[in-house]
Amino acid sequence: MSARFLIGAALLALAAPATAQDMAITGATLATGDGSDPVENATLVVRGGRVVAAGAGVAVPAGMQAIDGRGMWVTPGIFASITNLGLVDVDAVSDSNDVDADDSPFSAALDVAPAINPAAQDMAISRAGGVTRATVTPGAGSSIFAGQGAVIDLGADFDAVTRRRAFQYVEMGERGARLAGGSRTSAHALLRNALREAGTYGEDAQLTGSTRNADVNTGDDVPLDPRLTGRAERDGDVLLTRFDAAALVPVVTGRQKLYVHVERAVDILSVLALREEFPRLDMVLIGATEGWMVADRIAASGVPVIAAALNDLPVSFEQLAATQSNVGRMVDAGVTVAIAGYGSSGDHPRGLPQQAGNMVALSRIPGATGLTWGEAFAAITSVPARIAGLGAGAGTLAAGARGDVVVWDGDPLELSSAPVRVFIDGIEQPLDNHQTRLRDRYRTLDESQLPPAYRH
Repeated sequence: MSARFLIGAALLALAAPATAQDMAITGATLATGDGSDPVENATLVVRGGRVVAAGAGVAVPAGMQAIDGRGMWVTPGIFASITNLGLVDVDAVSDSNDVDADDSPFSAALDVAPAINPAAQDMAISRAGGVTRATVTPGAGSSIFAGQGAVIDLGADFDAVTRRRAFQYVEMGERGARLAGGSRTSAHALLRNALREAGTYGEDAQLTGSTRNADVNTGDDVPLDPRLTGRAERDGDVLLTRFDAAALVPVVTGRQKLYVHVERAVDILSVLALREEFPRLDMVLIGATEGWMVADRIAASGVPVIAAALNDLPVSFEQLAATQSNVGRMVDAGVTVAIAGYGSSGDHPRGLPQQAGNMVALSRIPGATGLTWGEAFAAITSVPARIAGLGAGAGTLAAGARGDVVVWDGDPLELSSAPVRVFIDGIEQPLDNHQTRLRDRYRTLDESQLPPAYRH
């Protein structure tokens, strides 16, 4: 079977229409993703792409197909945060890598949504690993502002983007300092100046009746009014292009989340202090390796964190206080924490269950602070979905939630387990990908034609 045929078949599967199927899965171990413990011998009912009921003692509606889930685990799909899914085909090939834009004249205005490719193999590989939704994050090129990320689903179709311009991503700390000219002082000055410019730009546009720079919810492009007058014409000493300033208006007004990458404890506090000057910022901390040191301050701020599960090697000066107990200590202090592969080994999105499982194992080590099974699983399902702004409709199997369902052949947080069926919005998804095809090819490879040297 030729590679061209296989690629064509994969693209055909993406283009083929699919409809949600009504189903009930019975007798399975059920994890709802809300932080609670798994429930044995439970039933899940999905109708019209939405969860109808889930739990022990749930009856199967008359006439509905029942799937025997005995020996299986049923969970919501994994939500992967801080990924480059759909932006990369081959990391080392620049023509197929759209993560960052070093030479672009724009920064905050960059929007990853048009570049996301649902046919990228990483999408299929992640889907086969139980990942059903994710946030796609740009990388910072020549500015502290990387641009605007998107929320996607990993369904086998060409409609991956479910929310474009979902958040703005900015680099602070050591990398932000480098990008800003070599100092954290410059990075903070650049960020505060950009937010001020955006605030002024938004106010002036509003005064002239032009507030239609962008719709953060629908992602529709709405042209700026070229007739802006007064300060909206922009002073000569502005640092942002008009396009970048317009992109930051939703951030200043709190309509778009601001994801801030920061690791060091004092840098975390400096970023949180920005809300004294810009009180409407809807921030999310990314990384926060030293977050445990100021966990009470983060919890009091109400700002959520997306962190690596086990980040205990101080690979930089801003991570000198790294500890495997970071996430557990923050959660114990009341911080909302989602686990991402970001910053740790095995950071492919499909490795998130392993990372969460490591946090459960950590809780059994004397002197360490990990997570319970329910907390760990929520940290890769409902918590990141909530941080991304999807609310209770994603990452759980509560009544009314999206029908993102994964059937596993064992405990999903155990390395030996794997998905056997994956549904997104109630639609069963293909699990084949380039890796599985290579596996199947070489598992049954005819060795009779090998050169003699290979037979000894």
